[in-house]
Amino acid sequence: MTTEMGQSVQQPASVKKKRRKKVSLDSRKARAGWMFILPFVLGFILIYLPMVIESIRFSFSDLTIESGSFNTTFVGFQNYRRAFLEDPKYAQILIKGLQKLAFDIPAIIIFSLFMAIMLNQKMMGRGVFRAIFFIPVILSTGIMESISSMDILSTYMEGGEGIDDGSGTSTATQLVSSMDLQRLFSNMKVGTEIVDYVTNAINNIYDIVNRSGVQMLIFLSGLQSISPAIYESCKIDGATAWETFWKITFPMITPMILVNAVYTVIDSFTSEKNTVMSYISGVYSQPDGRELSAAMSWIYFMIVIAIVGVVAAILSAFVFYQRKSE
Repeated sequence: MTTEMGQSVQQPASVKKKRRKKVSLDSRKARAGWMFILPFVLGFILIYLPMVIESIRFSFSDLTIESGSFNTTFVGFQNYRRAFLEDPKYAQILIKGLQKLAFDIPAIIIFSLFMAIMLNQKMMGRGVFRAIFFIPVILSTGIMESISSMDILSTYMEGGEGIDDGSGTSTATQLVSSMDLQRLFSNMKVGTEIVDYVTNAINNIYDIVNRSGVQMLIFLSGLQSISPAIYESCKIDGATAWETFWKITFPMITPMILVNAVYTVIDSFTSEKNTVMSYISGVYSQPDGRELSAAMSWIYFMIVIAIVGVVAAILSAFVFYQRKSE
């Protein structure tokens, strides 16, 4: 270190020692992080990466199977053109799938945030209520999802059969109608688009609850990381609960909103109830449909990645990161 007179001044040994300790601590944390993700990295390189490369090769090739082996002939973007120009249903199902994805993200995040705030309050049996809301996550994985798909009650709720109330519509899948909400919001000057969105959210509450468990846990962890001293200071200053939420709680959980938004997009993309993926699986089972289904999969994958990038870019501009004092 040099001064303005050009004289060199050596830093104290204690400062260098602290700096070396800080660097070594960061490096130890980095090595520990790599050790945690090492099994996934090895599994991806050894198992998934060859399948990904093969899928890309199939999407640009014409596949022929002869005597138990397959031969590929490079055809460029022909399979991608077939997906959009020759298949009449793929584009329609793709648009409907993206519309459902745009509906699911806000509905799931708003519901999970609301329930996380409710479950974070001090009340008797709080742990039991948290477990009840997380049970659907356990039931919707693996073999339990297959059992649930054969359950009579879930079939009744998801199907078109219900109690006939004389209106000609089913009460199983339609809990409320737009007319009901229009009467409720008649004096509030609420637009029909908001009414339709709320109607669809209420009618899809069964699916929203089943897919909000992980998001609730992430929001709960974020809410519990906020220091109680901040809320005590707001209370002393006379801030209302509404002001405390928008000035303290909401800004400090914006990183969790970003994480949950990305997680919800990926979860919807990999869900077994995804209509686009179900259609692609049907195309794969058809004769000479392997290369076409691979092209459809990569089209959908690139669109979802673009959506994740857009969502992350938009939300990152509003994310608040609390800086800890060094």
